[in-house]
Amino acid sequence: MQEIVLSPVRTLGADLRALRKARGHTLCDLSDALGRSVGWLSQVERDLSDPSISDLRQIAEVLGVPMSFLFGHDSAPLEEHGYVVRAGARRPMGSGEEGLIEELLSPDLTDDFEVIHSTFQPRSAMQRPANRPTQEVGYIISGTLDLTIGGRSFSVGPGDSFRCRGEEYQWSNPYDEPVVAVWVIAPPVY
Repeated sequence: MQEIVLSPVRTLGADLRALRKARGHTLCDLSDALGRSVGWLSQVERDLSDPSISDLRQIAEVLGVPMSFLFGHDSAPLEEHGYVVRAGARRPMGSGEEGLIEELLSPDLTDDFEVIHSTFQPRSAMQRPANRPTQEVGYIISGTLDLTIGGRSFSVGPGDSFRCRGEEYQWSNPYDEPVVAVWVIAPPVY
């Protein structure tokens, strides 16, 4: 029997495991939701089995991420995996329906936090306030963003930063220019 040596490179399996844990699912919970065995899911997370496109579509749906989020693991040279994310190789996250385009700046989802590049389109707004069990810090690179955090309203612009700690928050960009920001979120939610 040939010994399987797992690479330290962050892979689809490692990201799925981190995402599953960040969503609070056990192997059993997720395998039940997928209608698959715990053993199969464990093998996928350990990169011993490759899920089909249909499996990936169902996993993305259950975990609440776009299917494109589950791709893009081979675009960087092997020596950069887990260390470098090139500008043109960022993974898109979310649907962009509210006018928010997000990309993962972190090499993967295996850390205690994630870093997100966010672009808020002009005249866009979050439809419903959010309240996540996270700590989040945002830094505005360009544009002006209106925020409500814990019932307090703020307008933040280039060079400003802000924090949410498990508080209800909502954003809007009622202006004519896009807003570009970097967010750090702990624990990862994507």
